[in-house]
Amino acid sequence: MFEELDPLLHSQLRLAIMSILLSVDEADFVYIKEQTGATSGNLSIQIEKLKEAGYIGVNKSFRGKMPRTTCSITKKGIAAFESYTKALQSYLGNKK
Repeated sequence: MFEELDPLLHSQLRLAIMSILLSVDEADFVYIKEQTGATSGNLSIQIEKLKEAGYIGVNKSFRGKMPRTTCSITKKGIAAFESYTKALQSYLGNKK
């Protein structure tokens, strides 16, 4: 039987954001935007959805007079990502 895939992570952009954040302590909005090729508006919406789910933390600050938004993955986000990849493996027949 196939495991249920987390619909929040089953979005290409949200999955990309989570993948980026797994490999760094934190990433700023501009970096994530460059890496994903997303528009600012779409990226903002997807980051907010991940934040509301508790999968990422978002910190808004200023560097000089410029606003800066940084994101980091939470323990809940790591667990959700691991569950998602495990569930995906069940579809591929690579149960571990």
